[in-house]
Amino acid sequence: MKKYLMLAAAAGLLATSITTAEAEPGGCLKYGAAGAVGGHVANHHGVLGAMGGCVTGMYVRHRYRKEARAKAALYDKEHPGAKGTYIEKATAYDVEHSTTPGQMNSTTQPGTPAQGTPATQPQ
Repeated sequence: MKKYLMLAAAAGLLATSITTAEAEPGGCLKYGAAGAVGGHVANHHGVLGAMGGCVTGMYVRHRYRKEARAKAALYDKEHPGAKGTYIEKATAYDVEHSTTPGQMNSTTQPGTPAQGTPATQPQ
């Protein structure tokens, strides 16, 4: 019996380690756990904190995916016929346009020099 139990545990561990990890913000489990701890500290309302954390986590992940789909649509406009998932296209858009996740546009304006670059003055 122990042999089958160990074999099942090894198969489960192998199956979870093979899946690819995506760089998405935490969802219901991560935020729910943090909310449960916060709720427990705040006068023993762990279940209420877990529910609030879960809702917050789902909203944050929804907002991230919505932004990624918008970036993928912009990438498709620039590169018609491009292959890949919307996550891959959003990452490619970030790389090409030097944006940071969470911002649709870069932080520098097109007419202003980037930081570390001296501005030239007409003479």
